[in-house]
Amino acid sequence: MGVIRIHNLRFHTFNGVLPEERRNGQQLAIDVALTYPIEARVQHDELNETISYADVRETIDTFVNTHSYKLIESLANELLKKILTDYPTTTHVNLKIRKYSVPMPGIFDDVEIEVAGDQVVNNQVLGSLASGDEK
Repeated sequence: MGVIRIHNLRFHTFNGVLPEERRNGQQLAIDVALTYPIEARVQHDELNETISYADVRETIDTFVNTHSYKLIESLANELLKKILTDYPTTTHVNLKIRKYSVPMPGIFDDVEIEVAGDQVVNNQVLGSLASGDEK
């Protein structure tokens, strides 16, 4: 099973618990991995045989820039649902979101959360954590 990955998409967002986070915003970075049967589906070098990563990037961009949450966990959960809905040929999606300006003491680069989900069709799970997804 193949995996299409986009690393380190950057967005200035207005997510956060504190009023200044929601007012001033902060940078988030997103990684997404979509499991897709590339080996079986891509046979003729045609874009319609695969998942367009340009379309995936646009989906993420539009969603992140039109939704605001207190928790990046909520952003991740809702974005995961959106990707699974919009790209039904993917069998599994793994999503990581990093927040750089976290209002807590200490020296660190970022805080990262990770969510994953499988495509379900007719009550049958099409993907799994063993589907080639990176940890």
